[in-house]
Amino acid sequence: MTTFMCTTHDRIADVTERVRRQPERFAKQTFYPCMPYAHKYSNAMSDAGMFGAIKQFLPDEGFIDAAMRGGKSFATKDVEGIITLLVDAEMKMFHGLETPVIFLQNVVVDFLLGMGFTEAFRIFAAHVSNKYGADPGFITMNMPRLLDALDAVGIVNPIVCSNINKIGFRMSGGVASYIDALENRNFRAVAMSVFASGAIRPDEAIEWVASLPNVESIVFGASSRTNIDSTAELVRKYWPADGA
Repeated sequence: MTTFMCTTHDRIADVTERVRRQPERFAKQTFYPCMPYAHKYSNAMSDAGMFGAIKQFLPDEGFIDAAMRGGKSFATKDVEGIITLLVDAEMKMFHGLETPVIFLQNVVVDFLLGMGFTEAFRIFAAHVSNKYGADPGFITMNMPRLLDALDAVGIVNPIVCSNINKIGFRMSGGVASYIDALENRNFRAVAMSVFASGAIRPDEAIEWVASLPNVESIVFGASSRTNIDSTAELVRKYWPADGA
């Protein structure tokens, strides 16, 4: 099985359409969507205006039904309706494809965390689970604080993607608090920024992350197949066969 973790950038729609057109070639392809892609909305507003942008991102249930649901939501300040409408709009490009985990981007997660509106996490988790059969995932720059918030709204054993590296790069709360959470909290950790934007040698970075408890996988960006192959080789070197 091949897993591709991606944003909901417009160009991903071209990728997903190609996968749908060649099911025999991509039979084991799965996607982990990360939403929202904020620039997409601002660009659509500039190009098509408010109503054009709304129509562009409406889910497939139909313009009238979705518009009524969205209109009623805004009119009554029904936050749950607004959130679910936006999730459905983002998921349009993945219709018919396997999306076992759907992530909420840190730009939203950490904003909601700072505002104290943690009920939004429960709404998101319930919707992606009930409608898409997916596990909810959360990306954050403050993993310990997010875990407290998810516990408070009843989200059990969540998938949390956060920066995890030995120098504490973009790890709000510090390395020690992250290690304590990995050792003592019930969640599934995904490590990103393990190389700390190039500040740590790849071999050293992977060896350190692989030594931590409860890290289920690593997500990394790469500019070439060579980069992907070299990082994958390091993961195989330091990770147990039944690990990531």
